[in-house]
Amino acid sequence: MIIYDDKKISQIANWQDKEIYMLLDFDRTITDTYSEMSWGILSKSKLVPKEYRLDREKLHNHYRPIELDESLDEETKKKYMEEWFYKHINMLIKYKISKQIIDDTCKNLNLMKFRDGMKEFLINMHKRKIPVVIMSAGIGNFIKAFLKYHHCLFDNIYIVSNFLEFKDGIAHGMGSNIIHSLNKSNELLTDDIKAKLKGRHKIILFGDTCADTKMSGHVPSQNVLKIGFLAENIDNNIDAYKKVYDVICLGPTSMKDVSKIVKIVGCNYEM
Repeated sequence: MIIYDDKKISQIANWQDKEIYMLLDFDRTITDTYSEMSWGILSKSKLVPKEYRLDREKLHNHYRPIELDESLDEETKKKYMEEWFYKHINMLIKYKISKQIIDDTCKNLNLMKFRDGMKEFLINMHKRKIPVVIMSAGIGNFIKAFLKYHHCLFDNIYIVSNFLEFKDGIAHGMGSNIIHSLNKSNELLTDDIKAKLKGRHKIILFGDTCADTKMSGHVPSQNVLKIGFLAENIDNNIDAYKKVYDVICLGPTSMKDVSKIVKIVGCNYEM
């Protein structure tokens, strides 16, 4: 089922390829509803210590429900998300997770799958030369490897995420800016990416939490179409999604179904 605002859909009907770019979350947006999160891939690997997997599961069970609770105020949730990320990063350091383990785990990414129709969408955006910015609170190493594995790491795709850094082959932290679900914004874009987007002032945004709608930053609302995927805690969160999204996709919605309503993201799904 897809809930949408007819008026907003009609307003974007005349948007041109040359003036738009796509802004997407990764986990459970580009990937499907049942995929493992990029932060969780390591927990499924037999290459990491059992203690890491157990500690990671405890963190996830404690903080994930908080992340999905749209009734919490933003400052409270932000505090919890920062706690979660720093604790997990410290775990990677504590258990001396190596670059080799990361590389080997990247070779077994069958725990993540594209949302139905998403691969075709990315291929279509590449053909149409429309930039795709993936802004994720996940682990960029796995996102990049996933796209590469599926032959979708195109030159029009830009990944803004947390990339593990290594010293002597062992994880010792992330980059300078930690990205979590509450601080994602196009203000995090590098100058290089901004240069690629120059002249493009209209955005089609895809996310799976209310916080994802803030990825577009201060771009006026009339220049952003926001498409949200809601598959968990639907009854509790639907009202919150209606306040921030123009299109709401309930359950494991296919990109094929989205394209029937939002024509501008459509493509030939018979390819």
